[in-house]
Amino acid sequence: MRRDRIAAAPISWGVCEVPGWGHQLTPDRVLDEMTGLGITASEFGPDGFLPGPLLAAYGVTAVGGFVPAVLHDPGHDPLPDVRAALDRFTTAGARTLVLAAATGLDGYDERPAVDAAGWRLLLDRLDKIAALAASLGVTAALHPHVGTVVEGPAEVDRVLDGSGIGLCLDTGHLLIGGTDPVALARRAASRVAHVHLKDVHAATATAVRTGRTTYTAAVAAGLYRPLGAGDLDLPSLLTALESAGYPGWYVMEQDTVLPTAPPPSTGPLTDVRTSLTWLESWTPDQ
Repeated sequence: MRRDRIAAAPISWGVCEVPGWGHQLTPDRVLDEMTGLGITASEFGPDGFLPGPLLAAYGVTAVGGFVPAVLHDPGHDPLPDVRAALDRFTTAGARTLVLAAATGLDGYDERPAVDAAGWRLLLDRLDKIAALAASLGVTAALHPHVGTVVEGPAEVDRVLDGSGIGLCLDTGHLLIGGTDPVALARRAASRVAHVHLKDVHAATATAVRTGRTTYTAAVAAGLYRPLGAGDLDLPSLLTALESAGYPGWYVMEQDTVLPTAPPPSTGPLTDVRTSLTWLESWTPDQ
C-alpha cells in the first residue's frame, strides 16, 4: 500500500472523546510520534485535539474526523453543530466527515432502542447532512459504531437501503456488531467512502456482542490488535476494495485505553509502527 493512501488517528494513541477513557497524551507527543514514523496524514481526533493549524505546522494533511451527532431525536437539531464542524473541516482543508448516529448517552456501553419515527428522522437527516457536506466539498460517511444507533447488520442495511449517504467501513466496529466487513466490502463497495482499518481479537469481539463484557473494558483488555496480528481477513478486504476502485484513505485505528499514569516512551508507538509496516507491505496479489 502506498504511504500517500495511509492516515493515522489519535485514538491509536488512546486519545478519545469519551469521559474517563484513560490517560490522554498531549497533541505534540502524538504528532511527534506520528511524524517520526513518516505518517503525513491524520484525522483530527476529539474536537479541538488536532486543530488544522497544528497539523499544518507538523506538515500533516488533515483528513477529516469523527463527529457523533444525535440524529433520531425530534427535540434536538444536530445541523448547527454539524455545520460548525464542517466549517472547521473546510478551513483545515479536510474533505471527510465521519458521522456517527450517537444515542445521546456518554460512552458506548449502553444503547437505547429507537422507534420507527426516530429511524425515519435519522435517515432523512443523513441525506440532509450528506447534501450539506457535499455543497462544501466534503464527503460525508456514516460510521456504524458499537454503542450507537447504527451498530448491527440490520441497522447497516437500513442505512444503505434508506439513505444515499456513503459508508465509513470500520472493520472492527462492523465485526463487533455482527457484520462481516469483507462481505460488506464486496457487496457494497460503491457506498464505501472512507475506511478505518482495525484488526480484532475475535473472541473478545464476541464477548462484547453477546453482552459478556462492555466495549470499554474490552478495549482496555486488548480487543484491538496491530494490523495483521488479529483475526480479521484484512488482505481479502483490501483486495475487495482496491478491485472495486476505492480511491480513498485507509486510516489505521487500533483503539487503546492508556493507564492513568503516562505510558513509557514507547507506549502505543510500537503497535502503530507494526500496523504501518504491515499495511505498507500489503500488495494486491496477497
